[in-house]
Amino acid sequence: MPHGQHVTGRPSPRVIVAAVIVTDGRVLACERSAPPEVAGRWEFPGGKVEPGETDEQALARECLEELGVRVAVGARVGPDVPLAHGRAVLRVFAVDLLEGDVPRALEHTAMKWLTAGELDTVPWLPADKPIVAELPALLSAADRPA
Repeated sequence: MPHGQHVTGRPSPRVIVAAVIVTDGRVLACERSAPPEVAGRWEFPGGKVEPGETDEQALARECLEELGVRVAVGARVGPDVPLAHGRAVLRVFAVDLLEGDVPRALEHTAMKWLTAGELDTVPWLPADKPIVAELPALLSAADRPA
């Protein structure tokens, strides 16, 4: 059976990974610069899983490419979010920045650190909205002392 196909003959959905980076009770949101139909909308950084990569490897690579940061990939956040009429799926993970790395907007127009109360102040991409709904609990947990 060709790689990436199910027994039904339909190709497996393309996996897109994204990072929820929480620091000091705030989550990083990034403004898309392209393509034109989504420019100005906000998302969690990430991208496509390439052949031969795990979700975690792809996310670490994407964070380095898009933000210039090294990360440790942690637990999943929320469920898989179907994209492109089922041809792709978004998987989101909590990640920690390594060794004082500071994100830079290398591929985005802008970045913002948002508190739970500020999550609705940016126009999120539709795919990211189910994940945004999961964040208040995550952000309040990040605020509590260990």
